[in-house]
Amino acid sequence: MAGAPRGELLSFRAFQAACPAGYEYGYGGGLRGLRESEFPRLRGITYLDHAGSALFPESLLKAFTDDLRNNVYGNPHSQNISSKLTYDTIEHVRYRILQHFHTTAEDYTIIFTSGCTAALKLVAEAFPWIPEGTKQPSSRFCYLTDSHTSVVGMRGITASMNVLSVPIKPKEILLSEKNRLPAEEQNCTTPHLFSYPAQSNFSGTKYPLSWIQDIKSGKLRPIKIPGKWFVLLDAASYVSSSPLDLGVHQADFIPISFYKIFGFPTGLGALLVNNRIAPLLRKTYFGGGTAAAYLAGEDFYFPRKSIAERFEDGTVSFLDIIALKHGFEVLEKLTGGMEKIKQHTFALAHYTYTVLSTLKYANGAPVVRIYSDTDFSNPDVQGPIINFNVLDENGEVIGFSQVDKMASLYNIHVRTGCFCNTGACQMHLGISNEDIQRNLQAGHVCGDDIDLVDGRPTGSVRISFGYMSSFEDAQSFLKFIIATRLSKSDTEIPFQSSSTKLTTESVPDDHPSFNNADKLSPIPHISDTELGNNLSATKTTVNWQPPEAEVESIRAAVSETAVPTYRRGGKPITVTNIYLYPIKSCSAFEVTEWPVGNQGLLYDRNWMVVNQNGVCMTQKQEPRLCLVNPSIDLKQKIMVIQAEGMEPISISLEENPGKEAVICESKVCSHRVKTYDCGERIAGWFSTFLGRPCRLIRQSSDMKKKSHQKNIKGLASAANISLSLVNEAQYLLINVASILQLKEHISARLEEPLEIEELIRRFRANIVISAPESFEEEEWAEISIGALRFQVVGPCSRCQIICIDQQSGERNKEFLQSLSAARGRKTNFGIYLMNQPLRSSLPDILSVGSQVLPVLKENTEIQPPTSSEEKCSG
Repeated sequence: MAGAPRGELLSFRAFQAACPAGYEYGYGGGLRGLRESEFPRLRGITYLDHAGSALFPESLLKAFTDDLRNNVYGNPHSQNISSKLTYDTIEHVRYRILQHFHTTAEDYTIIFTSGCTAALKLVAEAFPWIPEGTKQPSSRFCYLTDSHTSVVGMRGITASMNVLSVPIKPKEILLSEKNRLPAEEQNCTTPHLFSYPAQSNFSGTKYPLSWIQDIKSGKLRPIKIPGKWFVLLDAASYVSSSPLDLGVHQADFIPISFYKIFGFPTGLGALLVNNRIAPLLRKTYFGGGTAAAYLAGEDFYFPRKSIAERFEDGTVSFLDIIALKHGFEVLEKLTGGMEKIKQHTFALAHYTYTVLSTLKYANGAPVVRIYSDTDFSNPDVQGPIINFNVLDENGEVIGFSQVDKMASLYNIHVRTGCFCNTGACQMHLGISNEDIQRNLQAGHVCGDDIDLVDGRPTGSVRISFGYMSSFEDAQSFLKFIIATRLSKSDTEIPFQSSSTKLTTESVPDDHPSFNNADKLSPIPHISDTELGNNLSATKTTVNWQPPEAEVESIRAAVSETAVPTYRRGGKPITVTNIYLYPIKSCSAFEVTEWPVGNQGLLYDRNWMVVNQNGVCMTQKQEPRLCLVNPSIDLKQKIMVIQAEGMEPISISLEENPGKEAVICESKVCSHRVKTYDCGERIAGWFSTFLGRPCRLIRQSSDMKKKSHQKNIKGLASAANISLSLVNEAQYLLINVASILQLKEHISARLEEPLEIEELIRRFRANIVISAPESFEEEEWAEISIGALRFQVVGPCSRCQIICIDQQSGERNKEFLQSLSAARGRKTNFGIYLMNQPLRSSLPDILSVGSQVLPVLKENTEIQPPTSSEEKCSG
């Protein structure tokens, strides 16, 4: 396959040729019908995060809801008819789970939990540990370093019980036969626990199930210590795509999460406990349903005889448990069972791995670095997970967050980071313990998008296949890698920021974006014929400049020691455009001057559109939001909202929610904000235009100072800075010189002319300036504009919203790809600002034409904000 043309590599014929002998893809030809009938919601989507969660089929939901409509299920702890039905159904589900894992109630007990993590916590709390300091030899908790966070976290409980934990590297287990004990020490009964994953959630490596018996028998010993070993097999990742026979591989504890298998229900797992160890388990807390008898006035408690009932505190999630019955039935009907799923998913993973491995740049360098312990030749040692990082032609890693952003342009859903498995991440990426601690000090935490620190990766990209995955999914992913890495852009030389090389191109004075003569004044009554027109604030003196003495005082106030940036010929930097976005993710409202409030431009992103669940909607999910044109009339104190085909509608600027207004709390990029609903009339307008149920909400002023704030290092008095419904900062600034340089690059790739006004609108800035040098704004630490003082927070890392034409709502993924190629694999464009008003007699008004006075930062490398959210302006 390595010598085949690239087009041939992506053909179904090549896939069939790569399919291992004896392995069947597609369930005998039924996959296409399965996808069309059970997963119509996946049309246009390539979902490759099945290791994160499976997706539920529609027939599962239908069978479950039909069941609920046709039966009455009561609390299983009651004795009435409906409760007895619930109890009997739950017991039936227990037997069905045991059957799925090829065992019986004689050997295993099912304890329902809220998930795999809760099951692991239960084991840590209930295992019969012998602590340090007793006359008996003490217990040990050993775990494979290639383990999920929830396994490693068990050591917190064991430490509180004075039990030592010992991490074991995979290679050390293979050498553990040397840890055999002398005969006189083999009769010790001290219980020890060893935990390992049946399948690594990081790389898909399947660890030998034979370890279970080898460790229990003493053939393998994680550490050389006398005692009796028990085995916890973390099967959460494994059982999503592989059959597990507990009749053969009799681990003592097997935690699972059912959403990994069926996609629904979530929040339900189980611990399968070997009945030989079950009587030894200890329990301190007892909840409802677990007691055979107890006294409230005395310390007397007698547990129920059943192990399951003893450990299932309170009422179990009985309706979710009933859903499992339908999950097993539907999965069997659609696929023919787990062995068929194993063959199907491995065929896809084997093919994708094979093609990825062959992709090379023109210089022969590999396109990806795959993190794997196998060559994907055997499904008994490798699951349907591929973990990798994308490389450039020089062998440097391209950060996973950049790859994720590019994948989102193609509607490909992947997982990035370390996947709650730091041990495997360290092992495969060569990250030391000191690196982890240094990265934390640098601001990187698990789950954020800081993908490179000092040029080294902090994580990787993972794709994973599930039972409904198709060849087309693998093909789409491979086409994406080829299109973004092996296109003609690879030969282009990216331009750099002015910190390394400044361009000499200046912005022409007569550029149309600087000509303010055609600005319009607000129109009190807006007619249909005026839809789409640019409206702006009442025009006043827009070319006002502070007197020289005031300029000097501002400079001194900004920084006593900072040195102003020098510009060739002394050409001043001025503000050319001002935009506010009254409704988050809707169209811009351009003004020539505008009041500044304590959260930024007055009324900027004070409103947002939410779906029926109260979740903020942006152009990522609904591009047509850009066609909604809000405008502010300060004289009439109203906001007018327009869209093509809709009657204009207005809303008062006065914040008077009234007694009947619905007050609710929302989140914007993890920040809690208090909002109120703007009513049915506005909700109906937006729902009609967007064709889906939605509502308009507004930030409540009584929570503005408390709820949505940001601690910005270095700002005066270290005060919390109040934000509106923005993602990161009060203002976003871009430079027209930088836009012009980017325009040249994108136009060349598109092979068609590009208007600069279109590019400016795509980047959704608040302040547009004309600086002589492109990207010199990235060298600034602080700036002042008129009487206003701003601190630069960091660069804006762009998301796919720049791919949306703000005039039509149409997507073109070339824009983000071009930005990434042009900026040397980064997608930074523009800088975030926070406002620090000066104590000056000058009014707080931001005006077009005002001079911008920047102050250089000492360190020319701006670090991005440390939020885990994408830094798009919305």
